[in-house]
This record gives sequence, C-alpha cells and structure tokens, in this order.
Amino acid sequence: MNDPFAQVLPQAMHFAHLTGTQFVLLLGIIMFFGAIGGRLFQKLRIPQVVGYIVIGIIIGASGLQILRPETIIALNPVNSIALSLIGFLIGAELKIDVIKKYGKQFIGILIGESVTPFFVVGALVSLISYIFMKDIKIAVSFGLILGAICSATAPAATTDVLKEYRTRGPLTATILGIVAMDDAVALILYAVASTLVGPLLGGQSVSLGSQLLNIAKDILGSIIVGGIFGAAVTFVIKNLMHDEGRVLSFGLGGLFLSTGVCNQLGLDNILAAMALGFFMVNFAPAKTRPVFSLVEKFTPPIYVLFFVLVGAKLNIWVVTPILGLLAVIYVAGRTLGKSIGSRLGARITKAPETVRKYLPWCLLSQAGVAIGLSIAASNDFSDSIGPQIILIITATTFIVQLLGPICVKYGITKAGEVGLNITEEDILKNTKVKDVTWGTEAVCSTDCPATVKEIDTLDVVLKNFETHHNQSFSVISSDSQELIGIITLEHLKETLAIGEMADSLLAVDIMERPLCTCSPEESLPDVYKKFMEYDTETMPIIDSQNHSHGVMEKFTADHYLHTKILELNHKLEAMG
Repeated sequence: MNDPFAQVLPQAMHFAHLTGTQFVLLLGIIMFFGAIGGRLFQKLRIPQVVGYIVIGIIIGASGLQILRPETIIALNPVNSIALSLIGFLIGAELKIDVIKKYGKQFIGILIGESVTPFFVVGALVSLISYIFMKDIKIAVSFGLILGAICSATAPAATTDVLKEYRTRGPLTATILGIVAMDDAVALILYAVASTLVGPLLGGQSVSLGSQLLNIAKDILGSIIVGGIFGAAVTFVIKNLMHDEGRVLSFGLGGLFLSTGVCNQLGLDNILAAMALGFFMVNFAPAKTRPVFSLVEKFTPPIYVLFFVLVGAKLNIWVVTPILGLLAVIYVAGRTLGKSIGSRLGARITKAPETVRKYLPWCLLSQAGVAIGLSIAASNDFSDSIGPQIILIITATTFIVQLLGPICVKYGITKAGEVGLNITEEDILKNTKVKDVTWGTEAVCSTDCPATVKEIDTLDVVLKNFETHHNQSFSVISSDSQELIGIITLEHLKETLAIGEMADSLLAVDIMERPLCTCSPEESLPDVYKKFMEYDTETMPIIDSQNHSHGVMEKFTADHYLHTKILELNHKLEAMG
C-alpha cells in the first residue's frame, strides 16, 4: 500500500537528494520539530524520545515523506555518531566496583532475558506460521531467525529515558549492564539460528564454528580498538590539555576516530565506544573524568537527530495482514520471554526486589541490532524468508520504539529511582527560597519564628535566640508584617556589652537595616550570589508587599543541601 500522506506536500518539500543548502535546511527541520515533539510529549508525561520518533514518523516514510529513503541513508553518519556517544556513556557507567557488586546478577539476568525469548518467540512464530503456511521448514525457519533477533535490546531509547529522568540505583545499574551486553548474545544466537536454517531452506550454510569465530573476532577487535583510543585520549588529556573546550574537542575526536576505524574494519562501533568509556572511567586518572560530563552536554541535539531518523525509517504501509499477525505474535512472545527470563535470572541471582519486579518493563525497546540482523537475514535468505523478516522487524520496531520508553519510565518510577542521579549542584539549581527547610520547619513562612516585632523587649529577643536555631531575626512593624529591620547575633552581642542600659531597649532600638533581601521565589544560586556580593551570611525574606517571611541564612542553606544529599545516599543504600 502506498503512503496516503505522501502527496499532501508539494514536490519541492520532498528531499530525495541532498545539496549543501538542503542539508542545513533538513537538519534545521529535524532538530526544530523534533525538539518541539519531545517537549510536547514531555508535557504529557511521556518520555521525550517518543516525541522525537513520532515527529520522524510524520515527516518520514510513513507520513509526509519530507525525508525520502535516499535522504535517510545519506544521513546515516548521524546514527553512527549517536550510537557511539550512547556506547561511550554506557561504558562510563560500567565501573569496576559496579561490576564486582552486580556482575553475577548481570550474567544471570542476561542469560535469562536473552535465551528465554529466543525459545518463546521461536515456538510461537513457528506454530502460527505453520497454521497459515502449512510448511514446517518455512515455519521453523521463521521461528529460529525471529527468535534470535528478538533477544537484542535497543540501548539508545532506554538510556535516553534514564538520562531524562536522572535515575540511579540497582535497577538502573542492571539496565545499563544488560543493554550493554545482550546485543552480543543476539549475534551469537543469530549465528546458531542461521546455521540451522540454511540446510532447512536448501541453501548454502556457513559452519557454526566459523560464524562464532567471526563474531569473537568482531567483539575482541572492537574492544581492542576502543581500548587503544581510550589510552590515547587519556594520555593526551592527562598531559597536554586543561581547557574544557579542548578536552571536549579531543575527547569527541578520539571517539569519532574509533567509530570511523570500526566502520572501515567492519567492527561494532558501539562496543568500541563502550570499551573506550570503560577504559577511561576505570583506568584513567581522575582529572580526565570531566570529559564524560562534557560529552554528555554535547549529546542532546545528536539524540534528537538520531531518534527523528529512527522514526523516519519506519514504513507501516508495507505490512500485509499475515505479516502483521506475525509481528503481533513476535512482540507478545518477546515481551513474555523477556519478562519470564529477566524475573527468573533476577530470582536465581538474588537481585533486589525492585529489579525482579520492574526490570521486564525496561527491556522492550528494540532497534539498531535487530534491524541490522534482519538485513543480514534478508541477504542470507533472499530467496525465501529474508524479505518478510525485514518487514516484520520494521513493523515491530514501530511498536516497541513507541511503547518501550513509556514502559521504561513506568519501571524506573515504580522502582523509586527517578531523580536520584543528582549532585548538590543539581539540587542547588532547582531549589527556591520557599523550598528550604531546617528539619521539618520551613524557613520561608508568614508565621516563621525567626521574626520579632519592633516593640518586643530585649528579653523577648534573647528568648527567641535561645529557643531557635536562627542567628538573625527579621524585625516587623507592630501593626503589620512589613519588614523594617534585622537583628543579627553579632549585633546583639555588641548591644549586651553596654551593660544594664540594654534591659530597657526594644527591638526597634537594636535593629539595623538589612544589606539585602530575597523573595520566596528566588533561586538558591541567586541567593548565594547575593551572599557573596554583599559579604553577608543572612538576609530577610520578603514578598512583593515587603511583608516578612522569615530569614535566609547561609548556614541554613548549606545544611539543607547537605541533608538532601545524605537522604539520597541513604535511599540508595537501602535499595541495595
């Protein structure tokens, strides 16, 4: 069936060939509308990656066809760059201490969630195919190939959700470990399946031994390339570079060189990038670590381009009813197999409860490796099941790429890991004056105890200082909440030094004018800037009518930030 939306736009809006100006225009269209789509879906509480993919579907092969297949192919380097960045940042999460802590768990779950769907999908697809096709060899061949392909998980969409929601904890660590390794298992399973399918379909079959040898060579070669470039990048940054801009440029240059070399040698650029990141985070000096945060800041526009192109590739109009049925069976079987296998692996390895319950929700996305293996199948079995395999994987990719990120969000939210991957600086940037507390007591409040009236005696003022943690108090007018001054502990000490005369003084007599004030809506970074600018450690909090809402003190803000970090650490420790 032809795309019914292809003729909506004039021919000039269908980019079949790229010139220099068209390339810039297309990048603008992809990034501008992709970013809008991501933001809209984020507003709907749906992961932004789904918005990127939907925009890709609208402007790509299934929709308006602004991006023609030839154009999408011409933009393939964007895919390589994005996948390399993803691999690099995944490698950065695979610290040796994490592997020691979760290594047994990773392997047990990996085997379960990879092998179980192979058998579940293989059996279901073989059965349904035989019912409709009445050919046992074709049916079993479909089952074996689709069973092998289904074991792969797409790292890109999954890690983008983890990054968007700033997750941290045992479930996040397990997800990163699994998506980093299960593509290798998928390659091995495909080698086994294609070796068995060759004779069934009457074609030439490469021996299993030689296929596994090639896979081992690819995996080992990719790791070696990544390790070499990791060592080179580490050496140069450690000894020659200190400026952030140069560090970022050289780090990305080394990463892209590694990707280019792997593409030239036919190796796996994601695995090489992962090895590069793994080498740097574990063996490079600590002063080279900032390269990861710098690279992470560079990734958002690349991710937008990548996921819009993922959506643009999907063509839902070429799927026949029987292939549609097989696609549904494939998705259902894969989901069931991943769920059973990951739960079983987690139970056997005694993984934390959150991993057992919610990991199955986080393994549904599928794209790059699955599509790559479907293309390999179309080449290996071009005269029989190859073309149908590509159509089935295309259709299922459409489904799981949209549903997968939503399911990942559900899993990490239920596991309680959202918002735990933050630093004190992150908390600082996202905190307003009205959010700060001392224990359970809000610092900003109209009835804040850090307030005295202008007619209060010195005894009342002293009692307030004795019974409250504040080292300064706002002074308000006796007939309203309007701020008229401030009493600090230092100023109070000076007053007490004058002797017995001090007993007859009122708050209005010993107050001073505040150097500066802040509002309840003001951010903590702005408050700290004022502390430094006015060389003070205290300032009254007032609203737009100059009504007092308490006092903000630097030591209180510091205490609040440290408490929040401790709470996060305690929560992570409790999760296991």
